[in-house]
Amino acid sequence: MEADAVVVGLGVGGEEVAGRLAEAGLQVVGIEANLVGGECPYWGCIPSKMMVRAADLLAEGRRIPGNAGTSVVTPDWAPVAQRIREEATDSWDDTVAVERFEGKGGLLVRGRARVTGAGSVEVAGETFMARRALVLATGGRAFVPPPFEPVAHWTNREAIETESLPASLVVIGGGAIGLEIGQAMARFGTHVTVVEQAERLVGPEEPEASALITEVLRREGVEVHTGVQIVRVEPFGASGATVHLQGGPDVSAERMLVATGRRSDLGALGVGALGLDENDRALPVDANLRVAPGVWAVGDVTGKGAFTHVAMYQARICVADILERPHAEADYRALPRVTFTDPEIGSVGLTEADARRDGGEVTVYHESVKDSARGFIHRGEGFVKLVARDGVVVGATSMGPYGGEVLGLLTLAVHARVGVETMRSMIYAYPTFHRAVDSALWSPPSNAAKMAGA
Repeated sequence: MEADAVVVGLGVGGEEVAGRLAEAGLQVVGIEANLVGGECPYWGCIPSKMMVRAADLLAEGRRIPGNAGTSVVTPDWAPVAQRIREEATDSWDDTVAVERFEGKGGLLVRGRARVTGAGSVEVAGETFMARRALVLATGGRAFVPPPFEPVAHWTNREAIETESLPASLVVIGGGAIGLEIGQAMARFGTHVTVVEQAERLVGPEEPEASALITEVLRREGVEVHTGVQIVRVEPFGASGATVHLQGGPDVSAERMLVATGRRSDLGALGVGALGLDENDRALPVDANLRVAPGVWAVGDVTGKGAFTHVAMYQARICVADILERPHAEADYRALPRVTFTDPEIGSVGLTEADARRDGGEVTVYHESVKDSARGFIHRGEGFVKLVARDGVVVGATSMGPYGGEVLGLLTLAVHARVGVETMRSMIYAYPTFHRAVDSALWSPPSNAAKMAGA
């Protein structure tokens, strides 16, 4: 079968590309092996943040004493599971998404595609030829290292789908997924242990963020082990695991969540037919998301960041390029990310350590959320940190209540190459959390690398 465009993978990025091209009048075939919409609406962003929201409500209820009276908080996972099932995922049914795509004129093909040439793919023995564009958007899957594979385990999918919580949970990996799910379940009463082989949690973030989230988790009863080596993993009970740590305690739990990142499988996709190395982690794309003549890619498979907002951003560029419309090329300098723990960790651009490695005159501005008016009112924890090079903001972190929302201001600053003096000249509403940005800019700057890892 021939079509103007063939889109392989209808996650958030692929669905956006396929839908936009169909709306533009192209004949589009969309190929999806699982659910149209992908990871985000069914096992990622939406349901996981429902979990986080519910857990945050419990935490807020426990903060009533000393602020607004007395409280007794009784956790109940049932309404959380029900909301995920009924409101977020339609019980993991993609009918609405399929109808949305087909309503735009697209043709959905169920199955797993393999590239057979620059403009062709094969699905279950049937070949689909793209006259104008082949778009690869197959995303990634939770990566489970070999030592953990034989032992009963959860990935984020099983954790999201669970109807009941385990009494204990060991989380392998101290990144965003593991910490969000781990903290949420801990607040519902699960005894949670986090094991991270690196020296600190959320390694890509500023060391101050790692230190504070570790302190908060331990205060909430979560056991945290960092800088440890896992010797072996063995079954424990009916569905759990025992994790043996070198020089440390054995950790046994009713369930084990493996949150060690995500990988794309280029071998299964068959990109060798395009002359590419199928052992690579990601597809090589240019600033217009082109992989080869007539071939584009968007989303996790490009290796530019496993975030929904990256896939959507790339989708817009990809569509414009295919339709030969004017557009800006991809620019990842101001790529924002948020870890939805409590407190939230929002960051964009370069960390202090990154900036110092890149050279130039680096200046750091820092303000504690506790020292801001809104932070004082909320008894909030966190900080705002701006990293400037040669007087221009190149990176920032906003950790605290609504840290991800404050990040919007900082992302714009990095994206637009705003100077420190320009940011100082702004008027910041008072008393708001983002007012801490203003306070940071007027605090004594640091030109010396003071923190560990810098």
